[in-house]
Amino acid sequence: MITHSFDNKSHAVINPINKENRIKCNVVIVTFSNEIENYVINTFNAKKVNEFSCCNGKFPIYAFEHNEKKYGFYKTLLGAPASVGMLEDVATMFDCEKFVVFGSTGTLDKSCHGKVIVPTFAYRDEGTSYHYAQAEDYIKVENAEKVAQFMKKYDIPFAKGKCWTTDAFYRETKNNLEKRKKDGCIAVDMECSAMQACAIFRGLDLYYFFLSGDLLDSPEWDDKGLHEANHRFQNFDIALYLAEEL
Repeated sequence: MITHSFDNKSHAVINPINKENRIKCNVVIVTFSNEIENYVINTFNAKKVNEFSCCNGKFPIYAFEHNEKKYGFYKTLLGAPASVGMLEDVATMFDCEKFVVFGSTGTLDKSCHGKVIVPTFAYRDEGTSYHYAQAEDYIKVENAEKVAQFMKKYDIPFAKGKCWTTDAFYRETKNNLEKRKKDGCIAVDMECSAMQACAIFRGLDLYYFFLSGDLLDSPEWDDKGLHEANHRFQNFDIALYLAEEL
């Protein structure tokens, strides 16, 4: 059973190894958007400092300076296994324990639509987290309160609540959606629970927020806000301001 997969009694056969001359920075910022990646390169003069390589190709890893602080930055892959794999590798490239992660989310509560979503707990409807943390339905998103306080401080409209992390985008069935809503989930994503489990296991501080995009709390799927939620440049600015506060 997948829920019996966590093993902290023996060593992994393959382990991430810290790179020589790791780059010291204050915070690493993580996006899912290629448009935001280009925005950061052009606006903040981000320079490639390393790369993540796999059979899908090579993915650049960047660094930049802003207001006398140093930041790492990269565009991650979609889905729990891929995003955790990149997190593992990128953590070996930077001498840094703080990661700010942001992306879009499907909204399960229409009252939250159009707001920033701060996840507090993530339902583990994926397989990756069960190799990093003891089996439980939910994992706590550890720095949710700090992220929420930041949103309050700068009057950014937000909602705070549980999210549903699933591997199966096309199997978000009506029955499962209703179960998660009954649990108190206000959003659905594909990475949060797994990235949080990995962060706890590796001793990293993860600061996570979503931008609500498509709406599932409606008679039919409404995806009109999805592109903006994924690619709006102001999303990165929120992440950068949050990183400056940490």
